[in-house]
Amino acid sequence: MKALITGASSGMGRDLARVLSARGCELVLTARREERLEELKRELGAGVRILPADLSDPAACFGLYEKTRDDGIDILVNDAGFGVFGPFDETDLDRELRMIDVDVRALHILTKLFYRDFKKRDSGYILNVASAAAFQPGPLFSSYYAAKAYVLRLTEALAEELRRDGSRVYIGALCPGPVATEFDSVADVRFSVRSLSSFAVARYAVDRMFARKTVIVPGMQMKLARFAERFLPEAAVVRAAYHMQRRKTHP
Repeated sequence: MKALITGASSGMGRDLARVLSARGCELVLTARREERLEELKRELGAGVRILPADLSDPAACFGLYEKTRDDGIDILVNDAGFGVFGPFDETDLDRELRMIDVDVRALHILTKLFYRDFKKRDSGYILNVASAAAFQPGPLFSSYYAAKAYVLRLTEALAEELRRDGSRVYIGALCPGPVATEFDSVADVRFSVRSLSSFAVARYAVDRMFARKTVIVPGMQMKLARFAERFLPEAAVVRAAYHMQRRKTHP
């Protein structure tokens, strides 16, 4: 099998590449930082192709598809993304728009293009990296939570369309809580709960992907939190989320 992974230069994307490589997959890796991709290619050895790209530019997304559409891609992993933290009236609009371009627009473009191809041949896997943030509003992290909600709801809707069509194509959303990656430093936050190992989450995600699980939630803590939210009024959930986000602020 051959997998295309976005955001492969660090964090979850890098560890998903390691897990899939260990399972015998050939890899096509993309991210902005070419030197990081080269480093990962040397680590993983043969069967790795790198295509540096800045997916905040829609033209780069279409270009990536054109460069790989005839490569026999079996798995698309949409991992590229970042967050912008802070009160909505204070956060930088240009940075937020770039976040939306990467977290939402790039994922939408690549999902659409490969989804069509996979449906035509009736095979393929799409794993969209969302977040536990997708399950609720996130005051002080509003744009990021909203972006991940988009990823989750799009994925769930497409999964149902595929089920109705009797398609053998898989699509799923990975929704982890805090993971030990560069994400917190990029967003300028510190998590108030213990972070999971990025590699452990990647391994769990791949296992659940091949088991065809639509919504993948690693870690018992996040599973319990998601269950508990079902019994709380939405106003209480939003207020709790605000207090949790405030604890992420650096002193």
